[in-house]
Amino acid sequence: MKIAMLLDQQSQLLVLDPKTISLFAAAGSLVWNETNENDIENARAILKDADIAVTSWGSPAFTPCLLDMAPDLKLVLHAAGSVKSIVTDELYRRGIRVVSSACVLSSGVSETALGLTIAACKNFFALNQEIREGKWSHTSITDLYDITVGILGMGIAGRHFAELLQSFSVNVIACDPLVSQEQMNLFHAEKVDLDTLFSRSDVLSLHAPIIESTHHIVNGRTLSLMKEGSILINTARGALVDEKALIEALQNGRLKYACLDVTDPEPPVENSPLRSLPNCILTPHLAGQAGNGLKKIGRHCYEELVRYINGEPLKAEIIQNMLANIA
Repeated sequence: MKIAMLLDQQSQLLVLDPKTISLFAAAGSLVWNETNENDIENARAILKDADIAVTSWGSPAFTPCLLDMAPDLKLVLHAAGSVKSIVTDELYRRGIRVVSSACVLSSGVSETALGLTIAACKNFFALNQEIREGKWSHTSITDLYDITVGILGMGIAGRHFAELLQSFSVNVIACDPLVSQEQMNLFHAEKVDLDTLFSRSDVLSLHAPIIESTHHIVNGRTLSLMKEGSILINTARGALVDEKALIEALQNGRLKYACLDVTDPEPPVENSPLRSLPNCILTPHLAGQAGNGLKKIGRHCYEELVRYINGEPLKAEIIQNMLANIA
């Protein structure tokens, strides 16, 4: 079995550790991208006669020009999140299966969202500054007890976030038109409509994909529904939020905090008020996985390869009709 490692050298260093590489090597004959480039001609040479392909950020799309080099290609293991940049109609037409590592990234997203929720509710950020100024108080502290946490989007990350919240005595509400109340019950969440989500949440965490219907779903109207002193967490996509409206809500004190791991654009422009507002907490799009956590992605791809070889169900397969509703 030939395995085409199409991911460039930079991605290889990010997502593959020596143990994972040895496991892949034991499973088949590896052909590597030995460059930091992802041009189509290089990819054609690597993919020639391959049975399996491993891709990552920057890998080229599987156009007919590329696919014709591997008539026996059966599986693409994408060592990154969204597969939308690599999949094509032709890939699916040829019956080639695709696995995403979004589930691995999503666990980091939901864990980061929980961390930001605790830190913002406990008022870590302002109290840290107070102590540096010689003060000592318990100003504006809220524990995760008897408050309402809202979740916008109950995909992989939203569901995991709901699972993590079960360790706390909070009320969980969620909005997702594609998820029924019966499915919500599995995560101890109450299904609500969009306006109810915004109006009832003490903390609102965004986990929706960016599609036409979700662009700027956090805007002046929906922000006006939020409680005074509520908290907005965004570890999903920056374009979910109308930043002009968010800045106004932060400046007028409607929001206690906005904790943003993502912005639009990234990073925020140099003179953006988001950079200077004390109640806007920014992190550099690190929620998914970062540092050593990225190595989980490569191991996940290998584990999916083993399931494929053994004829077992794939845990993270992306079929074509899923594309319209995922990031």
